[in-house]
Amino acid sequence: QVQLVESGGGLVQSGGSLRLSCTASGGTFRNYFMGWFRQAPGKEREFVAAISRSGGTKDYADSVKGRFTISRDNARGTVDLQVNSLKPEDTAVYYCAGDRNYYGRTIAQYDYWGQGTQVTVSS
Repeated sequence: QVQLVESGGGLVQSGGSLRLSCTASGGTFRNYFMGWFRQAPGKEREFVAAISRSGGTKDYADSVKGRFTISRDNARGTVDLQVNSLKPEDTAVYYCAGDRNYYGRTIAQYDYWGQGTQVTVSS
């Protein structure tokens, strides 16, 4: 089983950038499809981005397309989310998730989750 730990969140002004990172341990990272999700206060958790095992296939929510970039380093066991041009509506707890068999946007299909990292965007 893989354990996931996110880092890199913080407080940033509108238009700013952050680089979120998720470090995996306890499993063979290259065997996992990975995703990033977020949950804003009072809202349901939602899909942000996903990446295939090799990193060759990526998917983004329409709300972040062109502003966020997902990447992975299988040698280091990390999956990153570069978040640019941040907006106040991007404020949320950001979670990384992994699954050995599923690539996609459905939250319930991911078996492994990190504890989340807070991103707050001030206007």
